[in-house]
Amino acid sequence: MIPRVGIGYDVHRFAAGRALVLGGVTIAHGQGLVGHSDADALAHAVADALLGALALGDLGAHFPDSDARWAEVYSLDLLRHVVGLVRAEGYAVGNVDATVLTEEPRLAPHVPAMRQALAGALGVDERQVSVKATRPEGLGGLAQGQGLAVWAVGLVVPREERGSK
Repeated sequence: MIPRVGIGYDVHRFAAGRALVLGGVTIAHGQGLVGHSDADALAHAVADALLGALALGDLGAHFPDSDARWAEVYSLDLLRHVVGLVRAEGYAVGNVDATVLTEEPRLAPHVPAMRQALAGALGVDERQVSVKATRPEGLGGLAQGQGLAVWAVGLVVPREERGSK
């Protein structure tokens, strides 16, 4: 078995009347993200990266929006389930790196809490989780405050056998 890498992407539009949850952290903002679950695009992109690393399909294949069981579900719970799938394949999370693209809100103050929440769900040290935020610099619908997008890369590594060094 060799280390494997996957890429995840998610995009959601903003709407009033929803909480904004990113990386398991609720952020004060006038709008939240539209989605079947809590619409945590950061957790979704990370989960898709890990699923992609092992060619296990995508988040929608495992948690379809046509299934009422996943309505309003906390996305870190979905991420924990994906980590279980990774482990069942004989792998562990090596690290993840994610970038959130949004004009507003400013995310830098929330990055430490997001890293901590994601690390907990992934079962890794915070040093294995990178979250960055950037702005679209006036380009497109994201710059107009219509939503946000997230890209993530995940590395999975073979789990060590018990007792080996």
